[in-house]
Amino acid sequence: MDWTDEKDILLNEEEEESTPLQKWCRRDFLKSFLCAGAALLLPAEALARVAGPTASRERVLTLYSPNTGEFLKEVTFWQNGHYYGPGLWAINRFCRDTHNNTVHAIDPALLDKLYLINQCLPGAHPQNIILSGYRSPSTNAQLRRHNRRVARQSYHMEGKALDIRVKGVSVAHVRNVALRLHQGGVGYYPRSGFVHIDTGPLRTW
Repeated sequence: MDWTDEKDILLNEEEEESTPLQKWCRRDFLKSFLCAGAALLLPAEALARVAGPTASRERVLTLYSPNTGEFLKEVTFWQNGHYYGPGLWAINRFCRDTHNNTVHAIDPALLDKLYLINQCLPGAHPQNIILSGYRSPSTNAQLRRHNRRVARQSYHMEGKALDIRVKGVSVAHVRNVALRLHQGGVGYYPRSGFVHIDTGPLRTW
């Protein structure tokens, strides 16, 4: 992705009307009901509440990058009560700074947040489209020169932020689910078609 592409992703925050989701199956309705209750819990409790017994054994994400064309299908990052090294390494590499191929550790709590969002959406393993993951300081500075709204101390530089879409799910719905978790930052960019999530202080924009 060239500089203009990522700059354009960050430009617009205007509201747009959300598109209706397809009718959920009974399992997805139950998931949405559990997610509403999970918003009142701590992250670990929320994972247990929404994902059920399987969350304690395995947490899985499916990721796609339109910047590189890379696809990680059902990669396990948590297994048998612990974060799973090979899965974390694969996700770290996948979320690298694509401008200079710098790899940085992604905050496992951020992966838990994305996993929890996924558990509140239709389907078993929703495809997360990752528009921006880790950003090196040089990349962030370059983006900031194009757009002053890019944060000087962006959480992307710490591996604590992702800009995402979810295939088949409206951006507005992803935003609403993320907000209900009451965890970290949630930024809504409907014109550019993505939601920013991070593990910083609780805030929204």
